[in-house]
Amino acid sequence: MIYAEHLRKEFKKVVKEPGLKGSFKALFKPKKEIVVAAEDISFHVPKGEILGFIGPNGAGKSTVIKMLTGILTPTSGECRINGKIPQNDRKNYVKEIGAVFGQRTQLWWDLPLQETYLVLKEIYEVDDASFKKRMDFLNEILELEKFIKSPVRTLSLGQRMRADIAASMLHSPKVLFLDEPTIGLDVVVKDNIRQAIMRINKEEKTTVILTTHDISDIELLCDRIVMIDKGKNVYDGSLHELRENYGQTRELVFETDKSSKLTKEQFRKGLNPNENDLVIENEKNNFKVRFNSNKIPVAEMLSYALSVTKVKDISVKDADIEEIIRNLYRQGEALNE
Repeated sequence: MIYAEHLRKEFKKVVKEPGLKGSFKALFKPKKEIVVAAEDISFHVPKGEILGFIGPNGAGKSTVIKMLTGILTPTSGECRINGKIPQNDRKNYVKEIGAVFGQRTQLWWDLPLQETYLVLKEIYEVDDASFKKRMDFLNEILELEKFIKSPVRTLSLGQRMRADIAASMLHSPKVLFLDEPTIGLDVVVKDNIRQAIMRINKEEKTTVILTTHDISDIELLCDRIVMIDKGKNVYDGSLHELRENYGQTRELVFETDKSSKLTKEQFRKGLNPNENDLVIENEKNNFKVRFNSNKIPVAEMLSYALSVTKVKDISVKDADIEEIIRNLYRQGEALNE
């Protein structure tokens, strides 16, 4: 459904020197600089998949989404969605996609929401019977009834996001691009939006690309993620593979007996690890030890902890997905340097 191969996007930026002299130079003899927002980005998405497209701020996620939706033209490379090139024949292409940008709305500010949908119905040339059926479905999954007659400017952030997602789904698109759809929302509204995305995907086989900084969105919605950093691919694979390949970090949590005088330095001394393989935090008698289980096996760590002090309570946790992704970001930064 989505084919992106070696996408690259460059922007020209005028570099202005400070002061009035700099302003004149920038006006008559501007100095230009090439900024690369995306470099050699490649991934393929089959029909019906929810893909998590993630990366730190400034990684190039929104630039790639804008190329896929046809807003920006790639400097080089190729992208096709459902066999169509987004930048060619955009009028017909956009009938097959929906897009939600969390920081911007496609709704008319002063119109009641109900009238906004009627305007979009005409723009997308949706017939009356299909529109009624569609609105019934969207009302059911996004609970729009309570505010559908209110002007858009009076809606809360959570209501507006639900309204925006409904607007993007009004014409039954084959592909849905969601750029930070849960940003700034409370837990209840986030859950409503996640449930709506899952149901749309399951019932209609809609292909979804989701960009988000919320790790819960990734864990609950996506089987596969593509991670980019500084405009380059860092990882492409399933969450299961991510945990298998990069989830070597384990967390040992234990509480010592009150008589124990164990310190971080004493605990570290017997293991003699590299600095990055062992991180210890403690507050009085409570210790939290993050360690690389490839370098220090779990059995060895448990045995050592029990041998150096009297332990009242102890547990070992797998690394959570947030910690794994954070480590991948660091690896990406190291590679780019």
